[in-house]
Amino acid sequence: MPIETQIATCGEHYQMWKDKALFTNDVNEARKAVERAFFWMELRSAFLFLLSVEKTKGNDSEVKSKLITAKINLSKKLTEYLKEMINEIKG
Repeated sequence: MPIETQIATCGEHYQMWKDKALFTNDVNEARKAVERAFFWMELRSAFLFLLSVEKTKGNDSEVKSKLITAKINLSKKLTEYLKEMINEIKG
């Protein structure tokens, strides 16, 4: 998936969770929604940073290697988040 698509997806999820946090009357639901909104905002910021590095210094082989490592780490973080969501759904 292109990094631009990942950035857009993170932005959409951030907006969705932010809206849920703002429009719920349940304090616990709002807390969970805020945590999830921050997760997506943090992930989006990380992808934006990677994109800017890629655009400015992406031709350097050492930088490319570090970018790949960073993308792998972000994928791991997303996988952990998804596992938490699945466990929450299972209850």
